[in-house]
Amino acid sequence: MPRRTKIVATLGPATDNDAALDDLMAAGVDLVRVNFSHGSFDDHARRIDRARAAAAQAGRVVGILGDLRGPKVRIERFATGSVTLAEGEPFALDPKLDPWSGTARVVGVAYERLPKDVRKGDTLLLNDGLISLEVERVEGTRVHTRVLTGGELSDMKGLNKLGGGLSAGALTDKDRQDIAMAAKLGVDYLAVSFVRDRNDIVEAWDLMRDAGGEGRIVAKIERREAIDNLESIIETTAAVMVARGDLGVEVGYAELTGLQKRIIALSRAKNRLVITATQMMESMIVAPVPTRAEVSDVANAVMDDTDAVMLSAETAVGRHPGRVVRAMAQVIEGAEKWQTSNRPDLRQAGHVNRTDEAIAAAVMYTANHLDVRAIVALTESGSTALWMSRIRSDIPIYAFTRHAATQRRVTLYRGVYPVDIDVTSTRADEMYSAIFERMLQDGLAGAGDLIIITKGEFSGVSGGTNTMKIVQVQRREK
Repeated sequence: MPRRTKIVATLGPATDNDAALDDLMAAGVDLVRVNFSHGSFDDHARRIDRARAAAAQAGRVVGILGDLRGPKVRIERFATGSVTLAEGEPFALDPKLDPWSGTARVVGVAYERLPKDVRKGDTLLLNDGLISLEVERVEGTRVHTRVLTGGELSDMKGLNKLGGGLSAGALTDKDRQDIAMAAKLGVDYLAVSFVRDRNDIVEAWDLMRDAGGEGRIVAKIERREAIDNLESIIETTAAVMVARGDLGVEVGYAELTGLQKRIIALSRAKNRLVITATQMMESMIVAPVPTRAEVSDVANAVMDDTDAVMLSAETAVGRHPGRVVRAMAQVIEGAEKWQTSNRPDLRQAGHVNRTDEAIAAAVMYTANHLDVRAIVALTESGSTALWMSRIRSDIPIYAFTRHAATQRRVTLYRGVYPVDIDVTSTRADEMYSAIFERMLQDGLAGAGDLIIITKGEFSGVSGGTNTMKIVQVQRREK
């Protein structure tokens, strides 16, 4: 069976040569991520063009995920490059301080509203939580703290407030410019960082459409406020990302695993896509194999039914990007093998509102109770394939579509695989022959296998799926 959980790999300096890209494609990457925090329009365009060319050469469809920087709150720089903070010592943060003059007693902050967002007793976290500070008082623009957990601190490290509460909006002026750039580059998905509520998603969606883009919005869940507004965010977006770095800092690491499971379950229940990210195989930036803890981490996300798992620095700057993808694929396949033999009862509850959604539910019930080799969704937008992928099954779903954008979009759907074919102008009596021929040619089914086909009464109409048919694959008579 083909691997169902998808792999997202971040492009970077380590993938900027043709050999590395070709190896990435051969390893089975499903989507590539372009991080807009670094680089120019030309840098991103070059990486996307080369990734698409490598995918085409490998005979594969690979989606593109753009990722906005967002309002990452950071300290400024130290005069000496770094300092060591000692437990119990005073330390201050001041957005008005010269950005290059930080010392072991005070440092600038690239966030002017910090003095208004904190009060006595708050805990501030630096460098992904490795250093913690307790706020003692605020005087003008200066936030005076006491070091709770010390250590070495260098330039431009991130700053979070335990429990959330920083009022920075999700979209900066740079992000708004980058959305227009993402539309021009034709990304298939666009991740919005540090989402607070559904309004951030609506703004990003409107900006993408105004710029002529068709990319779907991914809400990155990494703030306490996003957890408080989780259900409305999921309902508004196309996909969510469990961004465990900043989320773990803001909510505390003890809550992180439970939140990950909750986000994945709620996303699937609402027919949304979900990506699990951050430090999934971090040791493989340099190591040739993952740690056993990383293996368990990836496998548990797969067993929770995440649509995709994401690699960041592992492929962007790591020593062997292709090897990391292969290792992740092996872990996924092992976890899915366990799932196949331990499949729980199928989802039966809930109410559907559309005919095509009802067809999708009926197909999956039938497929899971009949000896079916594959499911074929003749689709324009990919919606029917998405709904079917929300119900756990080990039966592959093939999205037969003529639209390149839809082919790239379904690369993120768990258990769904794009097939480039146009049967809109084919007579009904020839359509099944064309489908059978393609499945036999690509090895997707064998002669005599049962498959389920979904289609609309009117060919080429988006959202019109209203028919399912169980058929036996036949070879065309010569």
